[in-house]
Order: sequence, then structure tokens, then C-alpha cells
Amino acid sequence: MPLTKEFRETVKKRAERDKAFRNALLTEALEAIVSGELDIAKTLLRDYINATQGFESVSKAVKIPRKSLMRMLGRNGNPNTKNLFGITRYLQENSGLKFKVVAVQPAKSSKKKKLVAK
Repeated sequence: MPLTKEFRETVKKRAERDKAFRNALLTEALEAIVSGELDIAKTLLRDYINATQGFESVSKAVKIPRKSLMRMLGRNGNPNTKNLFGITRYLQENSGLKFKVVAVQPAKSSKKKKLVAK
């Protein structure tokens, strides 16, 4: 189910005024990547980019055409590893956050890794 324009605008406005919310969006996106939840990761990355720099500036920084970048993070997009990590590296550097993967003891029924922002 596609998100409404009103919802996207709400996310953008909150991200503009709330640094913790911006950081949480990016953190959740990277945790989704590590957990193998690519569809969730793409949605969160798209929301984060729309709410912060915009696709034009990210496109220039990672040297991927804007439309290609938007497509690869779209519902049917399939970013390759090089592009996905290039995007996340740029967003991490630009946000001032530094992420690292930390192994945690899995719950009895699931194996998860936690991503920690510094």
C-alpha cells in the first residue's frame, strides 16, 4: 500500500525539526539492511533522503543519476551491493553518525544483529 503524500510530508517535517528522529530513520534503515529486510531498508532510505538532503544532492555525491537512484530505492528497485553501500556510506558520513555492527546473543527463535550509532 503506497504512502500518502500527507504522510511523507509529515515524516519530512518531523525529520527537519527532530535530529533524533532523523538519526532513528537512518539507524532503522541500516538495521534493516543487516537483517536482510531490503524492502523495508529501501523505504526507510527513501524517506530519509526525502526528509534530509533530497535525491539530487545524494545523486551527485554517489555519482548515480537521480532517476536511477530513485528507481533503485523504489518498490521494485534492486540496488546492487556497491550502490547500496555507497549510498549508506555517504548518508552515514553526511549525518555525522558512525555505525558499527555488534553481535548480540540471539533470542531463542531468532538471530539478529544490532546496529549501534555513535
